[in-house]
Amino acid sequence: MKKIPLKKLSSFNLSLFTLCLLGVSQHTFAGAKDDPLLTMINIDQLEQRNGDENPFVFEGQAWVGYDLDKVWLKTEAERVDGENESVELQVLYSKAISPFWNIQVGARRDFKPDPERNWGVIGFQGVAPYYLEVDTALFIGESGRTALRVETEYELMLTQRLVLIPEIELNFFGKTDEETETGSGLSNSELGLRLAYEIRREFAPYIGINWERKYGTTADFAKRDGESTNDTQFVMGVSAWF
Repeated sequence: MKKIPLKKLSSFNLSLFTLCLLGVSQHTFAGAKDDPLLTMINIDQLEQRNGDENPFVFEGQAWVGYDLDKVWLKTEAERVDGENESVELQVLYSKAISPFWNIQVGARRDFKPDPERNWGVIGFQGVAPYYLEVDTALFIGESGRTALRVETEYELMLTQRLVLIPEIELNFFGKTDEETETGSGLSNSELGLRLAYEIRREFAPYIGINWERKYGTTADFAKRDGESTNDTQFVMGVSAWF
């Protein structure tokens, strides 16, 4: 197999490459039958969006570890017209604090937009009552920067294979960052509704709609640059896990 020099990979492709390295089956060692070492890779969204900018979006996460202790990778990337608009990578240590909840701590790196930003991460991820999946994190950055992200998702089984997936993401910032054009307070929200067909439990193509909105100073930055503060996008993509 031809080796791919890492220096030739774009930040977007590096995120995909990192997750693919963890895309292996479960491993069980003879000396740890009661608590085997396991791995999981989950591609949440690999999709093309048709809106004001027609971005290509990738969101995924992967972990390796044991029942109570795991190392997680989370990544998000967005490309427009062949250029990376945003690329983010998180490396986290996760500890189970209950059957349905984990506390996570680690680091986040924003490769895009410029300039790059580094953050410490403290988060909670798990399943709330009524099987509502929740992923929330506090980010502590350089120069007194702080941010909060709240993500929720629900899977409604319409049939044995047809799944309706509503989800919402909210991003808050503690202070305005003019270099990355993000304002303090509620900066942006993203609301999605996707209809997936599970060809297999591990693989599901989907279609849907996604609404994005910017608020406050973030919206002012967008208006200054001649960009829209609201965008309705029709999406088509696939999700998978293994």
